[in-house]
Amino acid sequence: MKCTVLTVGTEILFGSIVNTNAVYLSRQLQTLGIDVMYHMTVGDNPVRLKEMMAHAYLDCDMIITTGGLGPTQDDLTKEMIAEYFGERVVEWPEQTEILKSHFKGRPMTDNNRKQAWFPEHCTVLKNPNGTAPGFWMEKDGKIVISMPGPPSEMQPMFENEVRPRLLALQNSVLFYKDVRTCGIGESQLETELLDLIDGQTDPTLATYAGTFQCSLRVASKRPTLQEAQQAVEDTMVQVRSCIGQYIYSEEGEELPAVVFHLLQEKGLRLSSCESCTGGMFAAAITDIAGSSEVFDRSLVTYCNKAKMEELGVRAETLDTCTAVSRETACEMAEGLYRVTGSDLCISVTGYAGPGGGTEEDPVGTFYVGLWYQGKVEAFRFSTRRPSRDRVRKNAVLQMFRLLYEKIK
Repeated sequence: MKCTVLTVGTEILFGSIVNTNAVYLSRQLQTLGIDVMYHMTVGDNPVRLKEMMAHAYLDCDMIITTGGLGPTQDDLTKEMIAEYFGERVVEWPEQTEILKSHFKGRPMTDNNRKQAWFPEHCTVLKNPNGTAPGFWMEKDGKIVISMPGPPSEMQPMFENEVRPRLLALQNSVLFYKDVRTCGIGESQLETELLDLIDGQTDPTLATYAGTFQCSLRVASKRPTLQEAQQAVEDTMVQVRSCIGQYIYSEEGEELPAVVFHLLQEKGLRLSSCESCTGGMFAAAITDIAGSSEVFDRSLVTYCNKAKMEELGVRAETLDTCTAVSRETACEMAEGLYRVTGSDLCISVTGYAGPGGGTEEDPVGTFYVGLWYQGKVEAFRFSTRRPSRDRVRKNAVLQMFRLLYEKIK
């Protein structure tokens, strides 16, 4: 089944809100084996809305709309869908009573009543989280599913009202693995997998570039979930043999979460000290619920004085080797261990830019120090096309990658 996701709302075109509905629906539909062919966004304009529907139905069997079901004059999605299919919009008395119950104890303005009017031949989709129900309509071999715009209303409606109906229509199931990699670029990733990609039918492989990391989607659509899972696993055996050293997750987990779970499993505690990243590493791991189980503390030692006072970095090291060096990164990590006694102590120092840097270590260079089991090491990294944001994000990613490789 081919589908278009059509989001309605001038505020989306103005950039006043982010279109998260299209992302959510695409992710949900792919798990059901439904192919999303187009994302379309149209303002609150009846003529253009009908034009978009006509265009979508040239290539698709189904349209899912979000937005335009409210009480105001510019909420016209329902009316335009009915007009497109030659349907009358009529009042559904039972929906009027439900609507009145929403306003019990407070006045209901007349314009709210339009939320109880629907195409004559449709199925109303319940909305316990708001006043605007959705609806499902099938006509002339086409399906339209219309849901409210607010994600807090749309997502529960999809899960409770729409997903079961879509499942009943499917004769195949999609299963996929979201494989996350680090330390390999997208072009090299594709090259390593070229024999698999060139010969693919089902399962299919697709690579996606991220910020300093890449992901790979291995998907199969089969009559049963068990068949699809087995097909993906058979392909994953070949994928692992090609790029296994770069894979850190096969379940779509972000690297900080993977490291967190490894620390949990091994009963290890971690501390960090940061210079150029200014606490970004600590923020990334403490964003994870339960991180206090594994994360002890973080020190932001931004200036040389702080490195000396908090971590015991020697003035001689800073004068001779500079603050951005292997030696400083090592002394930072060692000093952090003396302060915390944590099982792993990780440090970072670098030139985030735009100023600073040397001929040997230009802007974009950073060093990561790691103390573990009585041994301290330092690793040098450089960032291509360095901007302050890119350098800092790359540094945090490499810190997590080194931790992953050390403890996995």
